[in-house]
Amino acid sequence: MARGLRRPGRRLVVAVLAVTVAGAGLGLYWFQPWKLWQDETVDEALPAVQPASSSPPAASATGAAPSPSVAAGPRTLAGGELISHEHSTSGTVGLVRLADGSHVVRLENLDTSNGPDLRVWLTDAPVREGRAGWHLFDDGEYVSLGKLKGNKGSQNYVVPDDVDLSRYTSVSIWCDRFDVSFGAAELARV
Repeated sequence: MARGLRRPGRRLVVAVLAVTVAGAGLGLYWFQPWKLWQDETVDEALPAVQPASSSPPAASATGAAPSPSVAAGPRTLAGGELISHEHSTSGTVGLVRLADGSHVVRLENLDTSNGPDLRVWLTDAPVREGRAGWHLFDDGEYVSLGKLKGNKGSQNYVVPDDVDLSRYTSVSIWCDRFDVSFGAAELARV
């Protein structure tokens, strides 16, 4: 009779081990801790807009060159310094209007931790230091500009044409998996 009692005990041990291994596998997938030791550097130049034609602009009847309808080059409209939230984060953010009238959010000298499912968000949330700022950015309006290309370097994120830029005041490096900001910057008009 003692033998019969052992078998359920073994089954329980095997079941507990199976659940533990499955839980560890899911935990590793969810948290992806190895990314804390993997840096991805991206160094993009500010996008240049190619002219529509290669011929020089024609002079007006007065002999002066025509004035461009859009500024000749990129112009920074707003910017700010990144502050740390969940992870140590530094660098600058700029909202840049390109020569063709389109807009990009430019991250320069970004240095943050790598993590699962990081995004660049344009938001209407205020930027607060410390833990008070970790979870604010999904409370109001935000536009995801895409996955973070790299946790280090300088990179550009295209702002969709239909976004009303006057409604957004900050940028967050947002971890979509854990709903937390790694770092953020307030966009001060320049």
